[in-house]
Parts: sequence; C-alpha cells; structure tokens
Amino acid sequence: MEPESLGAEQGASLPGPAEELGTLLGQDAALPKLSGGELDRELESKSDLIDDKEFDIPQVDTPPTLESILNETDDEEESFVLEDPSLLNIDNIDTHSYDTSSLASSDSGDRTHSKRKKKLPDSFSLHGSVVRLSLLKGISAQIVSAADKVDAGLPTAIAASSLIAVGTSHGLALIFGKDPNQALRLCLGSTAVGAQYGSISALSINNVCSRLLCGFAKGQITMWDLASGKLLRSITDAHPPGTAILHIKFTDDPTLAICNDSGGSVFELSFKRVMGVRTCESRCLFSGSKGEVCCIEPLHAKTELRDHPITQYSLLAMASLTKILVIGLKPSLKVWMTFPYGRMDPSSVPLLAWHFVAVQNFVNPMLAFCRGDVVHFLLVKRDDSGAIHVTKQKQLHLHYDLINFTWINSRTVVLLDSVEKLHMIDRQTQEELETIEISEVQLVYNSSHFKSLATGGNVSQALALVGERACYQSISSCGGQIFYLGTKSVHVMMIRSWRERVDHLLKQDCLTEALALAWSFHEGKAKAVIGLSGDANKRKAVLADRMVEILFHYADRTLKKCPDQGKIQVMEQHFQDMVPVIVDYCLLLQRTDLLFSQMYDKLSENSVAKGVFLECLEPYILSDKLMGMTAQVMKDLLLHYQDKNLMEDMEACIVHMDITSLDIQQVVLLCWENHLYDAMIYVYNSGMNDFISPMEKLFQVIAPPLNAGKSLTDERVVMGNKLLVYISCCLAGRAYPLGDIPEDLVPLVKNQVFEFLIRLHSAEASADEEVYPYIRTLLHFDTREFLNVLALTFEDFKNDKQAVEYQQRIVDILLKVMVENSDFTPSQVGCLFTFLARQLAKPNNTLFVNRTLFDQVLEFLCSPDDDSRHSERQQVLLELLQAGGIVQFEETRLIPMAEKAEFYQICEFMYEREHLYDKIIDCYLHDPVRKEEVFNYIHNILSIPGYSAEEKQSVWQKAMKHIEELLLLSPNKAADLIATHFNDQIEGIIKNLQDQFLLFQFLRSLLDPREGINQDMLQISPCVTEQFIELLCHYNPDQVLETLQVLEFYRLEETIQITQKNLLHEASSYLLEKKGDVHGAFLVMLEQLQSKLLMLTHEIEESTELHLLKDIEDTLVKTIALCQRNSHSLNQQQREALWFPLLEAMMSPQKLSSSTVLCQYSEPLKSLTMQVLNNMAAFIALPSILQRILQTLLETTTNLLNHDLHWSLCNLRASITRGLNPKQDYCCICLQQYKRRQEMADEIIVFSCGHLYHSLCLLSKECGIETKGQMRWTCYKCNSSNKGGKLSENFSELKKGNGASLAQTSTESLLDSQQIQAFDQLCRLYRGTSRLALLTELSRTHGGEKHGLLNASHGDPALNSVFQNENFQLHLTPPPLTEE
Repeated sequence: MEPESLGAEQGASLPGPAEELGTLLGQDAALPKLSGGELDRELESKSDLIDDKEFDIPQVDTPPTLESILNETDDEEESFVLEDPSLLNIDNIDTHSYDTSSLASSDSGDRTHSKRKKKLPDSFSLHGSVVRLSLLKGISAQIVSAADKVDAGLPTAIAASSLIAVGTSHGLALIFGKDPNQALRLCLGSTAVGAQYGSISALSINNVCSRLLCGFAKGQITMWDLASGKLLRSITDAHPPGTAILHIKFTDDPTLAICNDSGGSVFELSFKRVMGVRTCESRCLFSGSKGEVCCIEPLHAKTELRDHPITQYSLLAMASLTKILVIGLKPSLKVWMTFPYGRMDPSSVPLLAWHFVAVQNFVNPMLAFCRGDVVHFLLVKRDDSGAIHVTKQKQLHLHYDLINFTWINSRTVVLLDSVEKLHMIDRQTQEELETIEISEVQLVYNSSHFKSLATGGNVSQALALVGERACYQSISSCGGQIFYLGTKSVHVMMIRSWRERVDHLLKQDCLTEALALAWSFHEGKAKAVIGLSGDANKRKAVLADRMVEILFHYADRTLKKCPDQGKIQVMEQHFQDMVPVIVDYCLLLQRTDLLFSQMYDKLSENSVAKGVFLECLEPYILSDKLMGMTAQVMKDLLLHYQDKNLMEDMEACIVHMDITSLDIQQVVLLCWENHLYDAMIYVYNSGMNDFISPMEKLFQVIAPPLNAGKSLTDERVVMGNKLLVYISCCLAGRAYPLGDIPEDLVPLVKNQVFEFLIRLHSAEASADEEVYPYIRTLLHFDTREFLNVLALTFEDFKNDKQAVEYQQRIVDILLKVMVENSDFTPSQVGCLFTFLARQLAKPNNTLFVNRTLFDQVLEFLCSPDDDSRHSERQQVLLELLQAGGIVQFEETRLIPMAEKAEFYQICEFMYEREHLYDKIIDCYLHDPVRKEEVFNYIHNILSIPGYSAEEKQSVWQKAMKHIEELLLLSPNKAADLIATHFNDQIEGIIKNLQDQFLLFQFLRSLLDPREGINQDMLQISPCVTEQFIELLCHYNPDQVLETLQVLEFYRLEETIQITQKNLLHEASSYLLEKKGDVHGAFLVMLEQLQSKLLMLTHEIEESTELHLLKDIEDTLVKTIALCQRNSHSLNQQQREALWFPLLEAMMSPQKLSSSTVLCQYSEPLKSLTMQVLNNMAAFIALPSILQRILQTLLETTTNLLNHDLHWSLCNLRASITRGLNPKQDYCCICLQQYKRRQEMADEIIVFSCGHLYHSLCLLSKECGIETKGQMRWTCYKCNSSNKGGKLSENFSELKKGNGASLAQTSTESLLDSQQIQAFDQLCRLYRGTSRLALLTELSRTHGGEKHGLLNASHGDPALNSVFQNENFQLHLTPPPLTEE
C-alpha cells in the first residue's frame, strides 16, 4: 500500500484544526485576560486528552516557529554542588528489587498499578501539574491501521526529530510529520525485507533530519533518505553476523554513526561517497569479549553550541555490565574516563544521557548515568591544554529502580521506574515535581532483541537479564518533548507552560494552590518554568495581572460558597479560611488600592465577611506591612473592634498606624474611655506633637490615692509603670511605645518634661497640695525606678550650663521632698542617697550635697531602737557605701554603729577595706543568715594568691580558735576545710573535741571516702581510723561493714577486736577474711547461722518467725558467698571443712521432727539446703557429697532404731509387771472356788483376759503344753470361742501362795502337720533380721571406722555385716500399742 493512501485515511480521522499543533508541540501563545464569567466557562473542560475544543487559542500575527518551540532552553542560574573527584569509585548497593517477569518483548509491564492516582498530592499542591502526557491520536491510529492493512506488525522502535520515525516488527519504518494532521510521510522498507532482516530493533535520525538509520534484529543496517524515501545503503558486514542491533546512533558528524550489537561490541560506521558510490567502513571500538556494552550515547550539541571546544572530540559514553566509559572518537580514539558501578542488582538497566548545563557561568556537557536507584552526574570540562577533566557532582538517591533517564531541559530530568511510573525531578534541588503513571501507554520493551531471539538467542545470561526491562528504543526525546512508544499508540510528554499550569489548577477548583503557584512564578522560585521570558519587570506585571483576575474569581467564589444556613461560627470559619488569602496576595502584590476599594466593597456585602476582613488586617498592621488605609476602612476597623470589645488589639493596631488616616479627637476620646493609654500617648505625640498632656492625664489618675497613702489598684499600677516608661522614653529621645522622636524635637521634649516634673504645683492645684507634686508622686509610686530614670538621663546630659542647673535643681527637690518627710521608708531614703552617692562619685561631678545629710541618713539607718526592716536597712546602707558613699562618712564612727546595729555585712565591708580579714570570720559566725558562707571565705583567703603571709596567718589562727564552732555548724564543710588547710593539726583537734558525737561526725566526714575528701592528702595514724570505727560501732553499727569496705588506713588485728567487742559478726568475718583467716571468718558466720536456726526450733511469736527466716536466708547467702570467694584458693580438704559444716548446719534442724515450727517451715529450709547443695557442687566432688549424705541418713536411722527399741522395751516391761484382775473368784472349768483345796500340784492360772483356772482343770481340758521344760497355757473359754482356726497368744500369771511366776501359753494349731510345716517355712522366708542384730551391727560399725558400712564387704565372709545380705530390709513401722 502506498504511503499516501495511509496518510489520506488518517487525515480523514484526524480533527485537523491548527490549534492542536500549539497544544501538542508546546506553543505558548499569550492568552488574553479573561473576565470572571469567561474564566468560569474556561474551567468547565477537564479532559486530559488533546482534542479540538480543549484550548481556544486565538490567531497571532507572528506565530513562533516549530524549531523555536522545540529548542527552547532555560539558563541555569545556580551552580551545581561540586564533589571530590576521588569519590568516583563508590560502591552503590541496590536495595530495591522488582519483579520483572511481566516485562516481555512488546509488553507494557506490570498492569497491577494502573488504578493508582495519576499524580502525587504533595507535589501537585506545590507545583501543580507540571507535565502533560498526550496521546498522538493521528500517529497512533495509523500504526494500528498499518498493522491491519499492510501487515506492518507491532511497533518496536521510535526516533524523533523534525519527523517521527516508528519501526515495526515486520521491518517497516513509518515516517510521520509533526504537522497538526500528523500525516504519514513515508513508509520505508517492505515486509519482504522484514522477513529477511527481521524486525527493526533501533532507529536514528541525523541532526539535520535528512537521513534515517535502521538497525534490524538479524544484524543488518539500512540508511534512508528522508526527503525522497530512497534506500541509500544496505549494510550487512558492519559487525559480526548472528547478533542483533541494540543501538544505532548518528553523531553530530553526519558521516559518522555508532552501533552496538547483542554481542556487546561497539562499532564506528564511517559513511563515504567515492565516485558516486556510497560506502560504509566499520571499526570496532569495543569488543564484547572484554565486557558486554548494552548502552551507548554520543554527545549531541545544539546548533548554538556547535562551536563549543569539547565538540571537536566527538565524545561517546558507553555502559557495559560492569562500568561506564567515556571515549573520544576524534581526532584519534582515546579513553577519557572509566567508572565502575560497584554492587547493584544484575537485572537493573544501565542508563546514559548527555546534556549541556550551565555551572559557575560556564556551559559544559554533563553525563548522567545510572544503574539501579542512584543517579550519578559527571561534569565534563576541557582545560586550556586540551585535556578533558571529569568532575563528579551531587548524586541523586532514589527509592525505586530506573529503566529510563531523559533530560527534558538543563534543570529538569524525567525518570521512568520499573513499575512504569514517571518521576519529574528538579536536578539542582533533587525535588520531585510530579509523578505520573504511564501504564496506559503499554510501553514496548526491547527484551527480544537483547536476547537476540531472531538469531537463535546466542547471548550471555547477564545481557538477557538486563534486557528483561530494557526500553531504550521505545523512548525518544527532542526539543523538550519525550515520545513514548506503546504497543498500539504513541504518547508525547511535555512541560506545561506557566499559564497552562495555573489554569490546570483552576480547572481542579484549586484556587489557593493556583495563587501560590502564580506567586512562585512571580518571585522566580518555581521549578520547570516554561513560557516566561524577557524583562523581569514585564514578567512580574503579566503574572500580577493574572493573579488579580484569579483574586476576583476567588472573592466571588468565597461569597458564593458561603453557607447560607447554620451557626454563625460556621460562616466565620469559612471566611477565616478564605479572606486572609485575598489580603495576603493583595499586600504581596502591593495592591492596597485594589484591597481597600474593589475587594473591600465586594466583601462588605456580607457582614461576617467584612468583620473577618477587618480582623485579618491586624497581623499585617502589627508587622508594619500595612501602614496606612483609607479613612473609611479605618473608621470601620475602630467601630468593629469596639463592638467586639477587642480594645487591646485595637490599641496595638493604632500605635502602628499612620496617624493621618485617624480622626484624632475620636481616637483620643475612645482611648481614654477604654483605658488605651499607649494609643492615647501615641496619638498625642504623633498627631499633635504634644508630649505633656498625656503625663498630666496619667498623673491625675494615680496621684490622689498615692498622696492619701492608699494602695493602687492593678490598673493604676499599670498606668504608673507606663508613665515611668513614657518619661524615660521622652528624656532619652525615643518615641513611645515604638520608634524615635524626630531629632529636631528631642531637646525641646527633654526641656518640656523637666520643666513639667519640677513644677511647684500642678495646673489645677488645691489649697492643701504639697509642693513638687509630680516628683513626690513618682517617688511614692516607685522610688528606685524613678531614680534609675533620672540616672540614665543624667548620663545623656551634656555638660552645658542648662543641663547642670537641671541636675542640681532636681537633686535639691529630691532632698527636700524625701528628707523633710517621714512618710518614706528606709529603703526609699537609702535609694535616694545611693543615687546621690553614685552621682557624687563621678569624676566630672558638678552636684553639691550637704554632708550632714549623709550623717542623718546613717543615724536613721543604724537606729538600734528600730528592729523593723533590719535586712532592708542593712542592704540599703551597703548599697550606699558600695556606690561611693563611703567618702561621705567618718569610718571611725561608722564601724561601731554598724556593730551596734548588727549590720555584719557593713562590718565586713569596712574590715575588708582595712584588710582585717580575721575579724570578718566573726562577722560570718555572728550573722545567722550567712553562717555557712564562712567556710568558702576561709578557703578563699588561705588559697587565693594576693594576700600576705601575715593576713593568712591571722585568718588561720582565728579559724583554729573557732574550729569547734565550725564543726557544729557543718561537719562536712569543716572536715573539708581541715583536710585542706589544717592537715597537720588533725590529731590535736581530735584530742580537744570533748563531744563524742561531734567527734564521730567529724571523723566520718574526714575519713569516709564517700564524703568526697581525697584520702591521699591526709596524714593521720591508723589509731585515728580505729577510733572512728569504734565510734561508728557505737553510733551507727549498721554502717560498719560498708564503711570498712571503703576505708583503707586501719590495722586488722585492732579492728577485729573492736568489732568482736561490739558483737558485729559480719564485720568481724569480713576482717578475718581480709586478714586471710578464711576458716575463722567462716566459723563466725556459721555460728551466727546456727544461733538463728536454733531460735527457729523454739516456739516463738508468729510475727517474728518470718523476720527470722529472712535473717537466716540473708546470713546463709553471705556465708555461701564467703565460701565461693575462697574455695578457688583452697584444697579439697579445706573446701570440705567449709561446705560440709554449712550443709550439716542446715540439715540439723530438719532432724528434729517434733518441732511444730519446723513442720511449718520445712519447705523453706529444704529450699535453703538445696541452695547450699547447688553451690557446693561446683567445688566439692559429687561422691563426697553423696557419702556425707548417706552417713547422715545412717546416723538418723540409728537414732530412730534406738528410740524404737527403747519404746518397745518400756512397753513390754510395763506389760509384764502389771497386775492382773480376775473377773471371778472361781475356776471357769470346775466352777469351784480357787481355794477349793490345797494340793501341791494344783496351781491357780490367771489369764490377761480375766479368766481364772485350776492348772489341773486346764490339763484335763488339754489346754497346757510343755515345751522345753516350760508350760504354755491357753485359756479354755477363749480357745473354745476361736475354733475357726485363729491363733491367739495370751500371757498368764501363775500364783502359788504369795509367789507368782510368768507362764506363757499358746493355743494349738488346728492345722495338719503338712500345713504347719509350710506355714513355718513361709514365716522364715519373710522374717527380717532381729532388732537386736541390727543394733549390734550398727554399734560395731559405728564404733569402728567412720565409713565402715561402705567397706563391710572387705574381709572374711563369715564376718560380713547383716547389711550385706541381699534379703536385708528395714521395717521402720512402730510396734502396736498394748493395752494399758
């Protein structure tokens, strides 16, 4: 299909009007001023896409040319911050890694972010919408049409100059014009060639837009004539075959181009024409075997910079996978710089971009390069010798990875991150101006070319990984515009003009932001400004006019948007938010005429808006930004503040106003009625040059109560203070409350004020008014401050005759008023004479004061009969003396009077003049207020140079004399003083101190290092330290141990005796351990522990039990710590001597099972015992511990068995010696009396059951059995009742006459012989060792070796212990109780 047919088809679909050229390609025609209605209509449209009706651009007489718009430049005003070039090799760590799996060839990237907001609100509110991203609908439609109708394929590459070239996947190059119709000019190549060469992978247009270079995916290169559309060259051997062309770039020399293939090599292409034959010579600049280059960028200079000296080198920047290189192609090939990346994400894309920038008033090229999230800027300069120097500039650190970097002008760069978000950055401030998402563009990626899929994919993995996010050929910039190639469209991004940015904000109804942006244009502080050129004043005038239009619209909207209903506070808040903006910008633009005429009239339509308007003027008035206003506005302002009762605010405003805009009579009356004295004084002074009338008015208010002796109200105190300040300002030549009095009026005002003050009577004086009422009133109000005012005034007076007369006159009046009246306090009189003394002490003094007056004052102040205001009178006299009044008194008279009045500070002052420093110590000791200051005084005298040896000796002797008094005053300070200056007298001081507690306090302060005294400077014997320890044992025994741990100079033996004498066991243990007697220290602690455990075994009160248990635990912990500290330095036997007694001590109370207290606290005691075991396990072998435990268990068992045997024998003895009581006196068999007959063989048998028998009767019943010569009897009746086979054994008592014998009887078994034999065998099997055998064995082993039990198996087997029997068992159950 012919190119024309595509152009015709596209032409039919385009809107066609000429204004699209202006909006699309950056024309900035001046827009006319719009009225409010026109502006409203202009703001209706909100579409971001370019269409016919977006802007109504009028016709202009001389429209700007396309080149002038595209090549518009901005001069850089600020120099870039230079950095140390040695910092070039800084490693950059890439901390951001993005998923790139969605970025494939001809894909648009991650779509998940497409719903994000288009712009960031923070940069939007500050800078507005800086850029405009527009769809080139004509070109986009024709790309889609070409793909459908001529099988052009999808777009793959774009290049922009005066024309726009788009390469396709089927080898076609579509050439479009930048005319409004965006017509298709040429269609270069054919699908047949595309099938042979593959898709177009790179495009380049030379700087005069006459030639086009096309690089193909299979490595071929073609050159086309853009004027005729003819193929000029087809190059197939410029680089190794089988590699795709990644980049092809024209240099500024039209006969020289650079190409970069997928093998990572870079080649220089030189075009020549010899004898009409076009040729191309290729030279390898960089081989991919040394490192694969994946980005190249030659330095291009605009027409006006073609003569720049650096252009002769034809610089080329190359980015490999590891470093950046800058080489010069001319005059000969030379490498000027290499720069390694450092550490980075291997998938990040290397980026290069050149631009000429102005730095320090010189224009030089700057190279920006990036791989990851840090952009480096390198400034390239040429020196006079022809060498090129590269200087590193400030880096740009980002929080995202970049896939494209483009300069849009010398101050602004546009970055594209890996999630297809555009960031516009101001390079100098590194501020982000705007952020836009371009996912809708569906950006084309060059991944397939980097993977060289068309030639079989023979590339390295590193290059293929970089290619995942490569979009070098999809973005092209030209003349301040950036073109983005999508899969079905082409978009252009350009910076909006200043007017367009303001209007865009107005469309968004962001009037406040629009005003702020316009003001930043006005002040030259805005970023990325386009469309403002020419003289600065003209630019400001244009912007001011535009701001005024917006302000009118803003005012209309303020009134229109006011809430009609609701609370008045809501309306006030609305206007408080809106009205100050109008006032602010009117004052910034210096348009007070507009503010107080049209704006004020417009806002006055609403009473609330009017009030807010008047109130918001206050800060501008107070800051002197608004000095004057119209009379009507001033009148309204005063009435409004009066209605609102904001009188203080109004006063603050009045004193800052230009007086010509005020109605003086009205303001004076208003101020007096509302007590606005500052404003009243200001109006009198500034409006009428009257400085005396305000004083008279203020005196009339404060004088009557002061003369009557009444106290002033707070309001009148404020008035009095204002009066004093006002008089001071007038006498000093300053205006009240602000500014200065005109110089020509200063002498006149001073004279008027002095004449006013020394008037004999006031203007409307009554008959009983005292003389000099004004001075008298001021003295009564505040004597000190009034005299200070006069003192400052006297300083400024020149020594002319009139000034001297004024001074003397005022002094005479002061003396007459104060000395002749008794209604002034000593402090007030003292202030006067202090003032006079200072004036008389001046070298150029001309005043005269009678000396007898000073004597009268001295007697008045030192009156011993008056105890009131003692400190005040002393302070007044001291100030008088220090001010120079000493020369007015006789010193011989002054000291006795001061001593009599107990003015010790006065005495100190006089003694110091006479160098009697020792007497000053008495002054301090007698003065209750300053007693403790005596220590610092003595220290200073004895330490500071400047005092003679005699003076120091006198002070030293005086201090020694009063040393006990000093100790009573402060033992700590006294000890510090003694240690410093009386070190050799310490023992003497100790001997002289009679009070033992005072001695204890002194020694503690002196010897305890915790009190802060350096012990190294002390030279005392150990007996002093031991004396202190003994006192400490007496007065504070709880602190003895802690103190011993920090004390150094004491003898151990003597100190141990002291602590033992005072029964301080822990301290004694500490000292014994320090001495090296570890066992002795342990025994002391063990004795303490045992005594407390012994107390626990006794029945004690419950309240003390818990306390005692806590004491036991504390003592045990300390004892364990003692053992642990010393076990490391002891042998095994010595360790056992410590730990085993401790263990025995803890286990011994638990053996006493009868104690109820121990039953209650058995668990805590077991826990403490376990604590001992756990700690001793680190120092004692486990077998030894187990052996000791077993031995303890055996001893316990022996004690239990002994107790058991004793208890059993006692019960048996009680049983056999107990008498039996028969139930009847007849035989239970024959039923005859037991005394039936006296036969020798007949005996009486009595059983414990109470039955009585004749022995012959029992024999007849076969109830007696003879065994081993002894008869065993059984009760006939009881045996008859137990015929079931139960066995019973009874004891009987045989009585014959008066004698008795034991007869043990047993019942016969009813079992047969075989059963009896089996029963006996069973009994033998389960019968244990007899108790007697056990006791015998234990006594034998216990009497022998201690551990004989464990060694019993050694020796003769016949002598083996019963404990070695494998059937040995202990039966520890107690025997049954017998009947009593």
